[in-house]
Amino acid sequence: GLLSVIQKLKGSPEQELRIVLLGLDNAGKTTLLKRLASEEVSTITPTQGFNIKSVQSHGLKLNVWDIGGQRSIRPYWKKYLGSTDLLIYVIDSADQKRFEETGQELAELTEDESLTGVPLLVFANKQDLVTAAPAAEIAEGLSLHTYRDREWQIQACSALSGEGVQVEMGACGLCRAGPTVLRSHPSPLQDGMNWISSQIMNRKK
Repeated sequence: GLLSVIQKLKGSPEQELRIVLLGLDNAGKTTLLKRLASEEVSTITPTQGFNIKSVQSHGLKLNVWDIGGQRSIRPYWKKYLGSTDLLIYVIDSADQKRFEETGQELAELTEDESLTGVPLLVFANKQDLVTAAPAAEIAEGLSLHTYRDREWQIQACSALSGEGVQVEMGACGLCRAGPTVLRSHPSPLQDGMNWISSQIMNRKK
């Protein structure tokens, strides 16, 4: 899972990485985080406020902030953005009625000066549902192609079933840097996590 890729990052014993995990309520953020960390997902409760998962691995400390997506909590998102190395944004691919709402929230986040140039990974979650929109369609709807100030990637997955989340599972990945298409083909999540690693290392240089 996430640890196997993060272990490839090399730094000083004191190096810490800060990842912020955001998205609307019921998008599946906490389930996704548990899957990435290879943890049990049988019992998940809505995040009221925030969760922090810190893992020590090979001299590296990974701090993942899972922040609630309820409307009453969103105004406080910006308080957690300082010193962020990577933004992960989770979308419920089957809840198309909220695409405009989640798109607006993401647009506001990327305009925040605390996230200037910070790499963005969008997880198009709940792909196991028949009503789920394809990742490429979501990317178009979010106008990700207009994000020219940062590297970004969208990854299709189902946090509940594990498809596209566990390293050995396949998922549709679409990665771009500004107007240039870097990759558009089926790929396992490890490709996405390796991409994350490279982005973080570039920022740490």
